[in-house]
Amino acid sequence: MVKPEKGLSRALNVTTIGSSSETLVLAHGFGVDQSVWEKIVPLLTPHYRLVVFDWPFSGAVNDPTAYSPEKYASFQAFADDLIDLMEEMGLKAVTLAGHSMSAMIGCIASVKRPQLFKKLILICASPRYLNTEGYEGGFTEKDMKQLLSSIETNFEEWVHGFSSVAIDPDDAISREKFQKSLLRMGGEAALPLAKTVFLSDNREWLEKVEIPCTIVQPSHDMVVPHSVALYLAKKIKGKCDLEVIEAVGHFPQLTAHLKLVEVLKAALE
Repeated sequence: MVKPEKGLSRALNVTTIGSSSETLVLAHGFGVDQSVWEKIVPLLTPHYRLVVFDWPFSGAVNDPTAYSPEKYASFQAFADDLIDLMEEMGLKAVTLAGHSMSAMIGCIASVKRPQLFKKLILICASPRYLNTEGYEGGFTEKDMKQLLSSIETNFEEWVHGFSSVAIDPDDAISREKFQKSLLRMGGEAALPLAKTVFLSDNREWLEKVEIPCTIVQPSHDMVVPHSVALYLAKKIKGKCDLEVIEAVGHFPQLTAHLKLVEVLKAALE
């Protein structure tokens, strides 16, 4: 295990594990940190070189000023960070497995710097969460107003409610882990980040994505409906495969990690 000690790598707590010539970058989503991958890392390390890191909003990042709502008002700012990080580490032609918001961040980064990526694995991805004419994102405007209001007025209560939706209700250990990660992130970061994630519309990027993609969709994801996965598969310009795994919730790396590892290995091969 090696932790690079320079620049962005240090700021984002980058950890590199394994020495294979095949590199897999794991990028986490809203409210968690790199520990969300801890179940699958030991199963992949013998075969791949893994790179994991924490986004600036994560409670695991030491610098409380690292996340600026003004800077990160769009996914493009995150994509720029991802590009800068990969260039700093000398990474090229890697596979990126992006979960939730990081899936779309990866798509945007691949459009800006296609030479950095060999393949994208999009786990529970959504380019837009709000329903609109001809598109089912999963949330009405009323739903979204209630979600944002709950984060603002009673963050801890929202954490418990959202974790019950996002995580398999039969998996109490994973639900508690997710709750702790959300609480570490804190309400001050959660509200502006939720606005960036849940109110954004990144559909225009999809037909610019030429990197081969594998979409991984749980069979029962209460945050991202199956219709979104079908939309992604239809709109992404590059070769695209859709893999549905039998899992409940938005975090298969926590609740169905063995099934996810099977899909990841197949995609990498």
